[in-house]
Parts: sequence; C-alpha cells; structure tokens
Amino acid sequence: MSRALIILCVLCAAVVNSTAAAKPNILFIAIDDLNDWVGCLGGHPQARTPNLDRLAASGILFNNAHCAAPSCNPSRTAIFTGLSPHRSGIYRNNQKMREVLPTTEILPKTFSRAGYWSGGSGKMLHYFIDARSWDEYFPKKETESPFPRTLYPKQRPVSLPREPWQYLETDWAALDATDEEFGGDFLVAQWVSEKLAKKHDKPFFLACGIYRPHEPWFVPKKYFEPFPLDKIQLPPGYKADDLDDLPPEGKRRGPNRYFAHIRKHKQWKPAVQAYLASIYFADTMLGHVLDALEKGPNADNTIVVLWSDHGWHLGEKQHWQKYTAWRASTRVPLIVRVPKGAPGLPAGTRPAICARPVSLLSLAPTLLQLSGLPPHKNHHGPSLVPLLKNPRADWPHVALTHLDQPGSFALSGERFRYIHYAGGGEELYDIKNDPYEWRNLAGDKEHLATLKRLRALAPTKFAKAVPPSISSWPALKWHPLAANAKTPPSKPAGGTFELVFINRTAKPVDIFWMNPTGGRKHYFTLAPGKQHRQSTRPGAIWQIAEGKGTTAKPLGYFKVGDRAAKAVVPK
Repeated sequence: MSRALIILCVLCAAVVNSTAAAKPNILFIAIDDLNDWVGCLGGHPQARTPNLDRLAASGILFNNAHCAAPSCNPSRTAIFTGLSPHRSGIYRNNQKMREVLPTTEILPKTFSRAGYWSGGSGKMLHYFIDARSWDEYFPKKETESPFPRTLYPKQRPVSLPREPWQYLETDWAALDATDEEFGGDFLVAQWVSEKLAKKHDKPFFLACGIYRPHEPWFVPKKYFEPFPLDKIQLPPGYKADDLDDLPPEGKRRGPNRYFAHIRKHKQWKPAVQAYLASIYFADTMLGHVLDALEKGPNADNTIVVLWSDHGWHLGEKQHWQKYTAWRASTRVPLIVRVPKGAPGLPAGTRPAICARPVSLLSLAPTLLQLSGLPPHKNHHGPSLVPLLKNPRADWPHVALTHLDQPGSFALSGERFRYIHYAGGGEELYDIKNDPYEWRNLAGDKEHLATLKRLRALAPTKFAKAVPPSISSWPALKWHPLAANAKTPPSKPAGGTFELVFINRTAKPVDIFWMNPTGGRKHYFTLAPGKQHRQSTRPGAIWQIAEGKGTTAKPLGYFKVGDRAAKAVVPK
C-alpha cells in the first residue's frame, strides 16, 4: 500500500471517528403515572421533587405538555413510534403494539441503525421490552419482562378491601425495607447509572423507565415519613359539584367506583400520602441517575429528556386513576436539556419555561433533529427544536390527546382546552382563569368563536381501534371441582366486558352462570374445539358442567376479574 493511500485511510478514519464523537448521547427518562404534583409545576403544595426541580432548572420545562393518550399503552406507543393513536389505531391498554404494528420501527432501533448503542431498563413500552429493537436491556431483553425483582407485601391487598372489579395494584403501604431491599426502580437506576459512569465506543440512546408512582404505592417507609397523615392536604383541584355542567359522556367518566370505594373506607388522605411518598421515591431514583451523569464522562455530550406517559386523578372530577380527557389526566411533566454542540441545536438549551402547548408525540422527531439524523416518515408530531431555541417562538400547534375510542379526544391550546366525545358531547375550559377546569364554557355564546376555532383543528379521520387477538387475552384461572364440591355464587359489580370461552376437551360442555344466591342458569352448550364470546361483569362465576338439566355434573368454574379475558376449559 502506498504512503499516500495510507494517509488517506487514516484521514478518512479520523473523519468517521470525529463524526461519531459529535453525535450526542440521549438519556431518555420515563416516570410512570406522574401528574403535575412536581415542585416546579405546582400541582400539590406538599410534593417533594428536588431532583425533578434541579433538572427543570437546567433545561427547558414545558409546563403545558400533554400525552397522546391518557393510558400507558397508546401513550408509550405514540412516543416510541411517532404515530398518533388516530393513525395507528392503538387507543387502549388491552391492544398489543406488535399485533397492530408488526413492522413499525421504534426509537431505539432507529438510533441503532444510525450508529448508536441502544440500551434500556425498566418500563418503557407497555409491559414488554420488544427485544428486537434494543442492543441491551435490564432485565435481559429476551425475557420480555421490563421489571427487575421488587419487594411486595406477602398478604395483599393491604389498604383496601378488594372488590371483584378492583385492580389488584390499587393498594399501598410503607415497607420496612431499604432501597436496595426494595429493588424495583432502585435496580433500574443502578443499572442506568453504571452505564452513565462509563465511556462508550458509540454514542448511546439510553432509556430509564422509573415505575413509581404507578400503582401499587409500596415504597420504603422513609419516603412516607415526610408526609404525616394528619398534615396531608387533599388535591387542590377537587370540587364537590364539578360534574354538574358536563355532558353525559363527561359525567360517566367522573364519579368512578374507585374514588367512591376509597372514600367509603376513609382512605382518601392515606392514598394521597402514598402517592406523594411514591413520587418522592421516584424522584430520589432520578437523583441517582442524574448524579451518575454529572459525575461521569458523558455529562457534556448528553441530551436529557424526562417525561411521564400521562397524568393521574386523585379525586379531581370525582375520578380516580387516569383514562379521561381532563387536564389532570393529560398534562405531564416534560423537561428537555440539550448540551452545546448538538447538531440540531449547536448552542444548546438555556434554562427556561415554555408555555406553548406541546405533545409527547413530538419527542421522536425532536430527538432525530437534535442528533442530526434525517426525519422519519412515521413521525407525525412537529419537532420541538424551534421552542428549544426560543421558548416564546410562534407555535401554531395544539396538543392532541385521544381517549379510548375513535372520535373522543382533547385539544390543548395555550389558553383554552377543548374536549369532544364520540357521542357529540363537548367541553371547553379557559385554563388561564380556570386551571382546574371547574366551569364548562361549551354552552356560552361569548366563547362560540373559540369553540369553532378549536373544532376546526380536530382530526377528521380516525383509524379504527384494532381489537387484540384472543390469544393475547389474559386467561382466567381454572378451578376444578371435586365430587359434591360447591360452586361459589357470583358477586357481580361494575360494567360489562367480553369473556371468551374456549373448549379444549373432546366432549361438549355446558356453561352455567351462578346467581348471587347460589343457583345456576344455563346459558349455552359449547362443542369440542369451539369458542364463544359472552358478555359478563367483574365478580361473575361461570360453571362448566356436563349436561344441561338439574343433574348436570359440574366440572369446574371460572371467576371473572376486572377485565376482558379468556376462559379455557382444559383437556
């Protein structure tokens, strides 16, 4: 090889290495189910979030950021694919991302293709890892379980008597354990911190999924201690008659059974205490990660993005949990910090607060632009780079949040929020003067122009909600019956959903519903190898027997839980 050729090769390698080194790292942090109870957002006066606050003080805090959907699966799918629910067809938690979008590329794979190392830990997608999209994960990506070992009480529930319809994780307690003994998010933060403490041959896309304050609110007791129960303040957004001016669709989402259940058992203040404690714990885990970044070799070349997938109600609008289009469910913390030298923003970010309405759907195109990578055809949201340059820049966009069915959504502007239900009901709120959305202005003539303007910004086409395949539904436990054993009665409660019976035996079986007094009613006969869809309610008991009449021989039964499922009669 000639000397000139050798020199040329060396120069080319230097250029390649220089280009690779210029690519910024990305630290992508998710905190699950975190509403605006954050110091810098002012959602609750007792919130303790020193690490969230210090990150916000060093970057751009978007105080009018909203999720693409107020539930984990559609929200996280939108973030990682860049596809809005009304285009992907993913609106609900029970849908499976890879059933609906089998080939769609998600963020870590996009960055891997661009020469990055992509790794993650904890919950980023909805209860699965998508191993094919990551270079490394903790726990091991092949398990498809994003959760490391976590300490839970042996006997549950701890704080609430459980109803048939109740989500098992609606529970809380102060645990007599250290952070290390608790595991969970501590182990996630530890793994991510170890990666941040090292130099890497490639730029990295590193995801950190902190699970708390997602239910259950079990955390070490030291996180409860700063919140004495007798000092707990109830949510400032609560108003007893808040539902009076809502359309029927809004009222149905208001006084849900969880909030009534919690109040009935006088657990409102203890639940608020547990949520605050869980936020404090999550914030402490965030602190470990930020410390590792700041003390390590990657501090000056790492973009930090922190987000929550949706908010959370603790009594506002007479509601508990999420799944609503109100601000308590849609507004989320969003912080972006960009170092100097990023290809898409060479000057980096200066600490500021941005009040423009933005959507988490914008995160994917924003990160590609910041990293100097070409835009992706799937990404629908506008990049946030103009606002990262100037938080007061003109911004003609609203933030769109979809509910669990096509045609139900919210639009968040800088001052007004508009809610439209598929049935035609509408709500309009002046957030500047009514931040808790206590007064519905949709029927006020003086706001008709605003209503029309926001209506015109709404989507006109909605992808159908793609139902999950039966194979992906959870299976109810089969309870075989010994001779002369009794089948328990039903204790039905709550709304209806589907149950699919599947007969895996070689004979026909008969399906009986057990009534609350212990009697039974024959519903249908199921042939071998066949299946049948049946409407049911939480707490229902379905008996499987041989024969239709009074002499039918019981084989076993299924007890219905809190969601759609399959009941497989075993061979």
